[in-house]
Amino acid sequence: MAGRLTEVAAKVGVSEATVSRVLNGRPGVSAATREAILTALDVLGYERPTKLRGERARLVGLVLPELQNPIFPAFADVVGGSLAQQGLTPVLCTQTVGGVTEADYIELLFQQRVSGVLFAGGLYSGRNGAHDHYARLIERKLPTVMVNAGIDELPFPRVSCDDAVATEQAAGHLLSLGHRRIGLILGPPDHVPSQRKLAAAHTRLAAAGLELPDDHVEHSMHSLEGGQAAATRLLRRGVTAVICGSDPMALGAIRAAKRAGLRVPDDLSVVGYDDSALMNCTEPPLTTVRQPIEAMGKISVDLLVGLINGHEVESDELLFEPELVVRGSTAPPPRQ
Repeated sequence: MAGRLTEVAAKVGVSEATVSRVLNGRPGVSAATREAILTALDVLGYERPTKLRGERARLVGLVLPELQNPIFPAFADVVGGSLAQQGLTPVLCTQTVGGVTEADYIELLFQQRVSGVLFAGGLYSGRNGAHDHYARLIERKLPTVMVNAGIDELPFPRVSCDDAVATEQAAGHLLSLGHRRIGLILGPPDHVPSQRKLAAAHTRLAAAGLELPDDHVEHSMHSLEGGQAAATRLLRRGVTAVICGSDPMALGAIRAAKRAGLRVPDDLSVVGYDDSALMNCTEPPLTTVRQPIEAMGKISVDLLVGLINGHEVESDELLFEPELVVRGSTAPPPRQ
């Protein structure tokens, strides 16, 4: 007990006597200090006293599908800052292959008595994945917000970048440069954002009098290696430009072109998606479609805080407009 008092007191910056008063339910401590001490208990992994366990902690679960794609750490930074302004602390839950599952994380967050959960991508983005564990959030009535497109069956508020507009912007840019053989590198076939991008590509190319052949569409993991393998296959089929579902995929496509002895953008134009950190520092600088993660992160936190405070929040999907950022990885197609 003494060690716990010392550690919590040091974390909050108060005396051990103040911590003791809170844990024993004694008066004389401000509401803000009391809340800070209880949050410190949760963050440090200590159990609250039995009489305090009915209260939810000032913690919010932030569930991310990965950290290798730099867009997710950037989003976590925005969310963390917004939560801090609301007196909330994020509990970061990152999924890895063979590691803790999304369902396991939800149970762990229940144990931490979090006030809410914010998902920035997850199994809900795939139509064929396991979704049963989301029912636990509904049963517990735990405030939940989901970021990026997913299945429609879940009743949670959603904040998404408009995948259709993003693809229309990318395809329109390539068409304006004169490209006619455009390929797509997308996520798995059941991935809802990828499905939206694919549908928009068909529509935009059809409006230009072009078809999008099935063999000009590749599905892969959202990684540099996945993008490289997919682009290698597309290059054999004669595409002069590729639209990618993420910036790491686009960097993989550039690597594939260089290993095939081709130049970007002279022989192949590449468009990414996200505008992750340092994409203006690649060689060549990457043309990409920027997700407005600052605005998306802040509105996600606002929605979650509204739910935590017991307010009515619409479960309709909020769509944010992306922005095409033209740099050095796109140019007119090579002359035949």
